[in-house]
Amino acid sequence: MIQKLVNILLVEDDEVDVMNVKRAFSKNNIKNELFVAGNGVEALDMLRTSIVPLPRIIILDINMPKMNGIEFLKNLRDDENLKNISVFVMTTSNEDSDKINAYNLNVAGYILKPLSFEKFITSVATLKNFWSLCEM
Repeated sequence: MIQKLVNILLVEDDEVDVMNVKRAFSKNNIKNELFVAGNGVEALDMLRTSIVPLPRIIILDINMPKMNGIEFLKNLRDDENLKNISVFVMTTSNEDSDKINAYNLNVAGYILKPLSFEKFITSVATLKNFWSLCEM
């Protein structure tokens, strides 16, 4: 079965985490184009002006400057052109309020960032399996 590659947007302010996601994509043989935004404001601007076609998947951190992940999700879900994009939260935040707020804004999953790179690779593999099984 030939899989169509879809654009993916990573919204993450930590350069080490960005590098880890890119390395995990490589280790998992993920060939999808990965766009990176450093915060929610930048991500919304990219989505509205420069990523064509729009990403089908967003990997989102919660704790970011300018506009955090929950604020970004609210803006995304209020935008008719963007509201149907699948969002996976990948964050260090284990706060119940963040989890509840994220799921109330229809995230597809909430993943705690693992401490080891090996576990990070496994987490990204889980994401790959999920979006590979979902019909886009």
